[in-house]
Amino acid sequence: MMPLLLLADESEEKVMQYLEEGDVLCLSNDSDDALGVIVTVRLNSESIEIKNIAVSPDHQGQGFGKLLINKAISLHKERGIRHFVVGTANSSINNLAFYQKLGFRICDIKKDFFLDYPEEIWENGIRAVDMIVMEKHEVDSK
Repeated sequence: MMPLLLLADESEEKVMQYLEEGDVLCLSNDSDDALGVIVTVRLNSESIEIKNIAVSPDHQGQGFGKLLINKAISLHKERGIRHFVVGTANSSINNLAFYQKLGFRICDIKKDFFLDYPEEIWENGIRAVDMIVMEKHEVDSK
């Protein structure tokens, strides 16, 4: 599972830290091969943060990321959680589009967040510097 998690977060130390405090949902095939994983951490009694979501490169673009997020939201809604938060790098153009398609909206920017990482992160020719924080509020359907 760690190789998958490191696709979404290049700091093994940070991954280990939030694995200790979070819930993990893993998606696998009939052969028990991990196709995707999502880690969520409770922020307070009403909110959770998606700390990591990753789908194996061979299975990306097939709806597994959307499935993982929707399943995690559904499970947390059963526990009374209605507010969901996720952060991604300013350079993660595809992630920003992905989350917005799922109903997340930008709510904050954590400036210089990725400057604390041991190595520079580059995506799409852009250095990851700031974390773009997005949120989604779920309501009960009647």
